[in-house]
Amino acid sequence: MPKIIVRSFCPEHVEQMAQLQRICFPSVPSQDLSSPEEFMHIYEVFPQGTFVALDGGRVVGMASGLYVDFDFTHPLHTITDITGLDGYSNHNPQGEYYYGTDICVHPDYRGQGIASMLYAARKELVRRDNKKGIIAGGFLPGYAKYKDTMPAPDYVARVITGRLFDPTLSFQLKQGFVVLGMLPNYMMVRASNGWATLIYWLNLDYTAPEPIPFELPVSMKREMATV
Repeated sequence: MPKIIVRSFCPEHVEQMAQLQRICFPSVPSQDLSSPEEFMHIYEVFPQGTFVALDGGRVVGMASGLYVDFDFTHPLHTITDITGLDGYSNHNPQGEYYYGTDICVHPDYRGQGIASMLYAARKELVRRDNKKGIIAGGFLPGYAKYKDTMPAPDYVARVITGRLFDPTLSFQLKQGFVVLGMLPNYMMVRASNGWATLIYWLNLDYTAPEPIPFELPVSMKREMATV
C-alpha cells in the first residue's frame, strides 16, 4: 500500500485537481466542476481550507471548503449560493462554520482510508480555528438506482436506518455527520435528480468567545448620575 500524505494544496496541484474532479464526478456537468484557474482563485482566497492526498507527487484525493455563516432556520440553498458565482467569493474568514464544497478520491485508491484522512484534516482545521462545525450538501451517488421508483427523502431515510447503502452518505454517517434535511436542486446532477442531503458535524471542542466588556464613557456616566 502506498504511503499517502494529506496536506494543504499548492499551485502545482491545480491541474491534477481539476482532472481528478472529472474522473470522480462523470455525471456532474463540466461547468459545475472547477477549472485550474478556479482552483488558483481558491488558493488566493483560502488555501488552508483545501486539502490534497498525495501518492508521491500524484494527487489521488482532495477536499475543499470555505468558512461561512449559516442560517439553520432557512437552510435551503444551492452550491452556488454558498460559493458565489466566481468560486469562493462568499468565503468569510470570520464565518462560524466550515462548508465542505467537494471531496473525492481517485477510483484506483478507494478503500484505503484516504477519505477518512481528508475528513480528519477538515475536522482538525475546524478545531484549530474554533469553528462550530462542518456543513455540507451531500451527494447521493447510490440514489441513481432508485430515483425512478423512490422519492429522495425516502431513500435517505432508508440509508440512515441501514436498510440501504449509499457510498457517500453511509460513509458520512460513520464520520459522525447527521442529516438535517434535504436540498432539492442543489446541483443539477441527473444521477440524483439534483437532490443532496444537508449534513452537519458538530465540533464538541468549540469554545464560545468571551463577550467584549462594555463600559459607558465617563461623560455618559456623569450625565446619567445627574438624572
